[in-house]
Amino acid sequence: MEQSIRRPVIRCHESELEPVEDDIVVEYPLTIMLNGIEFATIVCSPVDVEDLVYGFLAAEGVIRASSDLKALSLDYKGGFAYAETRNPSPQAREFYSKRFIGSCCGKSRQSFYFHNDVKTAKTVTSRAVVTLDECFQLMEMMHSRSNCFRQTGGVHNAALCDRSQILAMRTDIGRHNALDKLYGHWLRSPIPLHDKLVAFSGRISSEILLKAAKIGVGILLSKSAPTDLALTLADELGITTVGFMRNRKCNIYTHPDRILPH
Repeated sequence: MEQSIRRPVIRCHESELEPVEDDIVVEYPLTIMLNGIEFATIVCSPVDVEDLVYGFLAAEGVIRASSDLKALSLDYKGGFAYAETRNPSPQAREFYSKRFIGSCCGKSRQSFYFHNDVKTAKTVTSRAVVTLDECFQLMEMMHSRSNCFRQTGGVHNAALCDRSQILAMRTDIGRHNALDKLYGHWLRSPIPLHDKLVAFSGRISSEILLKAAKIGVGILLSKSAPTDLALTLADELGITTVGFMRNRKCNIYTHPDRILPH
């Protein structure tokens, strides 16, 4: 399926009206059936759907590795993904969206909303370091490769990188979906993450930060802003967050030791 389609629009410029065709991003509802039960419906871009399902289920704590899925089949026309786990747990389902607030060792962890976040978000011990110039270059690479964004302006991008290149990149109308697709790609083709980072196009919310922690990268770059809760989580989980990466300027919010001036 295509990420965008052509539709007629009326383009306005000052007082002039012109009928043209424009590229419009596709919005695709995907319902995940987990072991025969409706688990979730995700509104997404209809590309790299297998990666999305793997990444979403891992982020929700349903699977830990790609081998935990016994089978996955897709009905693109109907908008369904049928997933079967190797060891279904009838008791686990009640925790997937259950609010969980806890604390440990004198340091509040009330930032974690859900049981699955406690299970899957982990403190990062990454040894990655990167220079500011390398950060800007990686963000520029990601933007230059996003043909769908240039055509539609309606998608977000997430890229798994080392210091010099983009190793994998995923695109979606949803910020969260783009990271889940990247996570799913890594689960299906794992590589060491101790020296990797993620470049991202959207706002760094607490949910986005948690997804980066679940993947296991130590540096998260974004052209947009973070939230206060995201920075609290980043500080606790050992993740370097860099925001407002525009025009070769940026803000380093947490764990700045991984960012070298040159």
